[in-house]
Amino acid sequence: MNLYVGNLDFEITEEEIKILFEQVGDVASVRLMKDKETGRSKGFAFVQMDDTEEAVIALKTLNGR
Repeated sequence: MNLYVGNLDFEITEEEIKILFEQVGDVASVRLMKDKETGRSKGFAFVQMDDTEEAVIALKTLNGR
């Protein structure tokens, strides 16, 4: 399941996002979206979790955090 993660601090890294979501389950990948010209984060990312149950738990647990 591919999860949209928004309202992120512009200084957060893909590794930090991965560590946060790994508290809930296995993370297949993290894609932090960045501006092509500046390389600065756009404030959102996509987290791929292959286990649907773990992804649902992540949504419930990490939403608003």
